[in-house]
Amino acid sequence: MRVSGFTIVRNAIKFNYPVLESIRSILPICDEFIVNVGYSNDDTLQMIKDIDDSKIRIIETDWDKPETDDILSYQTNIALDECKGDWAFYVQGDELIHHQDLTKLKEMMKRHLNDSNVDAFRFRWLHFYGSYFRYRIDRGWFQKQDRIVRNNGQIESCIDA
Repeated sequence: MRVSGFTIVRNAIKFNYPVLESIRSILPICDEFIVNVGYSNDDTLQMIKDIDDSKIRIIETDWDKPETDDILSYQTNIALDECKGDWAFYVQGDELIHHQDLTKLKEMMKRHLNDSNVDAFRFRWLHFYGSYFRYRIDRGWFQKQDRIVRNNGQIESCIDA
């Protein structure tokens, strides 16, 4: 079983996204990691290059499409299309996966590798708000998101990724 990680990022330094931590949070269980780096007004590209891990492949893109609701899904699909693994694990630049969950996630992928009834794994999220001691759980913030998908060309990102 092969696992591809992937993300999109632009202006991570300018907006203080923890993209390095985000990538590193799932890198241990990935066989490859695709980073779609959009043209930025800061040193985001160099920051990603400085990770210097052989698993990471950078795709440089110009997010020249008008800033609409689907720009994130469009760029996400560019990265997803580059994934070669059996499973594609999407993590956004401001999301982290707890290291204690990695073994369990990899075991779930292995267990369901040949189960055609499983197309994705949906995660419950905590949205930290203002500090690490407060988080939101109200309806205004999504509670669950699909983050690991079967990489069979049948699944794509839509709307806001």
